[in-house]
Amino acid sequence: MTSLTSHDRLGKNGAGPMSKDEGQLQDDCVVSLEGVVIGFDSNNPLLKVPDLTIKSGEIVAITGSSGVGKTTLLRTIAGLIRPISGTLRVCHSTLPSQPPRGSVGYIPQRLGLVRHASVRHNVMLGARAGHTNPLSLFPSSEAIEHTDYSIERMGLTDKANEPIRRLSGGQQRRVATARTLAQNPKLIMADEFLSELDEETLEKVLSEVTGYVRSSGAALIVVEHDFARAKSMADRLLLIDDGRVNPFLSETTAEEVKI
Repeated sequence: MTSLTSHDRLGKNGAGPMSKDEGQLQDDCVVSLEGVVIGFDSNNPLLKVPDLTIKSGEIVAITGSSGVGKTTLLRTIAGLIRPISGTLRVCHSTLPSQPPRGSVGYIPQRLGLVRHASVRHNVMLGARAGHTNPLSLFPSSEAIEHTDYSIERMGLTDKANEPIRRLSGGQQRRVATARTLAQNPKLIMADEFLSELDEETLEKVLSEVTGYVRSSGAALIVVEHDFARAKSMADRLLLIDDGRVNPFLSETTAEEVKI
């Protein structure tokens, strides 16, 4: 088992159209794990996290070999997998209680897009989660503005009415990123969200996402297989190693790498 030890149109933060919550102070702690054991079988857990805190404005990258539990850790924090034990707090809520609607944005490896629907429709799903009453039949003007702005910042304005199935893999990844930014979330979790992007587009997408995090006081947790890229983008780096990277290890371990 792994053990982890250690503008008029825009709001003031430049992260998108002005929101109702702007100007309110965010709690410094966005994610907190205390004695959390992660996995699918209590007799064979994948990962133990004695203590981990992620604060607003931080970018944390998780890297390591395939199959060591990186995605499982991310999905557990997202509330999609229940931890075996321990206390997990996300955006002021202690699981199994859910964080406030729209406060957590998640970009999974498989993206979770509605393939027959348009780019605008998919991005609007994120905007509605963050800016529209769930009981409302129609999106708010704020949600519409966030949708248009997020599509624009991902360079997809000319594709706004195209169905997802007609887009390239890289374009679909940009749609998933735009959908998350349109929420204006306090926490973004992204699983290999930069794959399939050419170098120029990668730099633009990464700049937009990290710029949002820095300016809004949100936090970003990203799973990234490319160690050099993970190191360059993050404030903190969590390396999970099952012995394939370091043959002197007898069991899977995880540690925070100073960068």
